[in-house]
Amino acid sequence: MTSPPLAPGKPCPICGKPSLARYRPFCSRRCGDVDLNRWMSGVYAIPVRETDDDPERPRMRDGEAEE
Repeated sequence: MTSPPLAPGKPCPICGKPSLARYRPFCSRRCGDVDLNRWMSGVYAIPVRETDDDPERPRMRDGEAEE
């Protein structure tokens, strides 16, 4: 069973050159490593907005200061 091609004709997301099947979705191992480094260093972070209704967060009582 073969899988369908991944985004044929899409350029490399790092440098914009045509992607190669061997390194898809990148054009080279270097661009793949650049992307991995961005993930590992936190460049691709999803922002989180904390809310007061978080069930995991302990509740503060009146008069208590948050640490």
